[in-house]
Amino acid sequence: MPTVQLFITCLVDSFYPQTGEAIVSILRRLGLTVNFPHDQTCCGQPPFNAGLRAEARPLAEHTLRVFEATEGDIIIPSGSCAHMIKHGYQELFRDNPVWLPRAQAVGKRVYEFTEYLVDRLGVTDLGARWDGILTYHSSCHTLRGMHIDRQPRLLLANVRGAQIVELPQVEECCGFGGIFSMEHPELSAEWLKRKISNLEATRSPTLVVTEAGCLMHITGGLHRQRKKQRVIHIAEVLNHK
Repeated sequence: MPTVQLFITCLVDSFYPQTGEAIVSILRRLGLTVNFPHDQTCCGQPPFNAGLRAEARPLAEHTLRVFEATEGDIIIPSGSCAHMIKHGYQELFRDNPVWLPRAQAVGKRVYEFTEYLVDRLGVTDLGARWDGILTYHSSCHTLRGMHIDRQPRLLLANVRGAQIVELPQVEECCGFGGIFSMEHPELSAEWLKRKISNLEATRSPTLVVTEAGCLMHITGGLHRQRKKQRVIHIAEVLNHK
């Protein structure tokens, strides 16, 4: 069976292990052997996005060393982390003749989860079932950085029993943006309020995302406002029977 590597990401590993378990379940059902390199750590995206390039490099170098020692495609349940390894590393090491080709080699193996299912495996129907209304939030890095939108929508369209309702202003940021939410908390809070208001307009009890950062941020806002809607990673929907 073909072997793939799972880069779990910090937030999924620490807060949403059920998302990782759903991904492993799906990939195994599709006949793949899923490996999890235990030495993996943060990809370096937070310091990189903060402009702290010197601090990001050791994390990036470690990530490259870990995955250079593996074989097969690298699956990531986050467009932002996938973008960091696939594109951010090339910017980080653009003037380094030693590390740039290594970053390019690993980057060619990287796929965001829904991108891998649809574009690499040609899978659009996983036999999932979800009775009720679903609405989808286009996470910023997934949409703008990785140019992935058709893939998660196609997968959701084939979920049996689900009524997919379009989220108003779907392309607007939820306000998380990694360190943006810490550097500009007032703006972040206002964008979050708008995202929750748009979610309420759909009358959907469930918001589907591809990013754990968005999941955490919007869930926190719903909890503080004592709203009943839930946010869920798309992998959990696609693994639901």
